[in-house]
Amino acid sequence: MRVQIALCSVAVCLGLGSMVMAQDAVKVDPKHYTVVSENDHVRILKVHYGAHEKSVMHSHPATVAVFLSDAKGQFSYPDGKQESFALKAGDAQYAAGTTHLPENTGDAGFDLIVVELKGSAAKPAQAEKK
Repeated sequence: MRVQIALCSVAVCLGLGSMVMAQDAVKVDPKHYTVVSENDHVRILKVHYGAHEKSVMHSHPATVAVFLSDAKGQFSYPDGKQESFALKAGDAQYAAGTTHLPENTGDAGFDLIVVELKGSAAKPAQAEKK
């Protein structure tokens, strides 16, 4: 009986852990993320971080990000790894789906547009068959 309870407890914790890691940025962090437009193919987000502001752990599908201002920050990942970034206004990047916690490490706020890809637009292109 104790083994069954222990196994159930582990299953519940693992299930809740994956739910926490797969949270929608707009739902868990509306201070920083606002939906501008959405259809069957994309969801467009306006993102603003003030100086030294930090988000919460959240997820995005495949995205394209366009920086409207210079940005300096850091991403923290669920496995504990961290990645710093420094981008200029006008820079654009593609990123595969990910779960992360962004932080503005700069002394100025920054703004960007994030285009989240949906459906077939989010899937990697396949090599052409000959």
